[in-house]
Amino acid sequence: MKIAIDGPAASGKSTTAQRVAQRLGYRYIDSGAMYRVVTLKALEEGIPTTDARRVADIARRTEIQFVPGPDGSQRIFMDGRDVTDRIRTHEVNRHINPVAANPEVREILVKKQQALGQEGGVVMDGRDIGTVVFPDAELKIYMDASAEERARRRVKELHNRGIEVEYQEVYQEILERDRSDTSRSVGPLKRAPDAVVIDTTRLSVDEQVETIYRLAREIIEKQDC
Repeated sequence: MKIAIDGPAASGKSTTAQRVAQRLGYRYIDSGAMYRVVTLKALEEGIPTTDARRVADIARRTEIQFVPGPDGSQRIFMDGRDVTDRIRTHEVNRHINPVAANPEVREILVKKQQALGQEGGVVMDGRDIGTVVFPDAELKIYMDASAEERARRRVKELHNRGIEVEYQEVYQEILERDRSDTSRSVGPLKRAPDAVVIDTTRLSVDEQVETIYRLAREIIEKQDC
């Protein structure tokens, strides 16, 4: 079975998707991490993320691997180098929009995502998983939360990693990312018609995980009948 989880930035997708995958014994794939890897590599090579052609070349030639960590977490490797923490920096957050909106980059990475999940037994989260990557997914979830709550979560996440940022700056970045994600011409963020909507504004991570796990088990049990 394929489980597609979509939603805007900081809506709780990654944490919840990873824990759902662990409970089901499925593979977890963070599609957003792939765009972050491309962004990081562009920054390291001194290539403006607005340079569509050169950034697409980075997406094409970069090897991205998802490797289970010893504690059950997921590590992200870029050309054999662990960049799990480096792709979550504020600098990457500030430069990712043009990469995520680049049509050629999206085409390249969507093909890689489809190859990673083609055998099923996968939970993948992102912006266009249920609409573009896996429109045939047996379970589609759309997670959302208020922009204010999502900004608070992002600030807390960064502070926990020792990165000092101002709430208002992060809030504006969240709004800009929402605008960019929903208005791009290729793979825009939108809810699949058959997706289950979960507002996570007032839900704990445990509650989010339990809701999706229960929905998945219902489908699995029907398939087994």
